[in-house]
Amino acid sequence: MKRVEIYTKDHCPYCHRAKDLLESKNVPFVEYDVSTDSVKEQEMRQRSGRMTVPEIFIDDTLIGGCDDLFALETSGNLDDHLGI
Repeated sequence: MKRVEIYTKDHCPYCHRAKDLLESKNVPFVEYDVSTDSVKEQEMRQRSGRMTVPEIFIDDTLIGGCDDLFALETSGNLDDHLGI
């Protein structure tokens, strides 16, 4: 299985949706809460070029946000990206 990283904020419904989808597939992920960690927030901005959350990476490749993750799921391509 590939390494999944997700940058989130506490009260973000899109972050919760993205995490719920990954959890429903039993995919482990590393979560960085940028609402409490300014270093990780800066890292997220550098890696993604974006300021919004969630930002999701699979094996260091930017997937995007919640809508991008669900688009991969809807198209049937998410499992391939995750290596499951």
